[in-house]
Amino acid sequence: MRHTISITVRNEFGVLSRVAGMFSGRGYNIDSLNVAPTLDEKVSHMTIVTHGDDDTIEQITKQLHKLIDVMTVKDHTGTEFVARELAMLKVSPSPESRPEVMRIAEIFRGKIVDVSAKSFVIEVTGSRQKIDAITRLLEPLGLTNLVQTGPLVVGRGS
Repeated sequence: MRHTISITVRNEFGVLSRVAGMFSGRGYNIDSLNVAPTLDEKVSHMTIVTHGDDDTIEQITKQLHKLIDVMTVKDHTGTEFVARELAMLKVSPSPESRPEVMRIAEIFRGKIVDVSAKSFVIEVTGSRQKIDAITRLLEPLGLTNLVQTGPLVVGRGS
């Protein structure tokens, strides 16, 4: 089962290495990892997506709590949260397909951030499903590259 875990950590040298090392040292896989600053410059927020059963995730959260500089750990599975991902898609369409690529970008509220004689780079934010859907539509039109973040999450409510 897919789990999204938020961690707040002290913004110190080596924290990312210790978190990643805990996962690799115990044979857990990280599907995606985002690290970002918070309103407090001394604190960073990590979002980690991993897979495992409930016992495995419980072990992961317990091990994370033990790490120096980890302040909070929250598994968002089963809770209400808002998640968004960012993708940049490079498309090299035929001249006849260029208008269709532009329409698809517009439908998905994507933003064309670069145009060259032979390609577009489209920026899209949203759910994983939204990014998967636009990717499927652009593949037959000349999708040549996809760069995608993992999710950034924040809990809903108080």
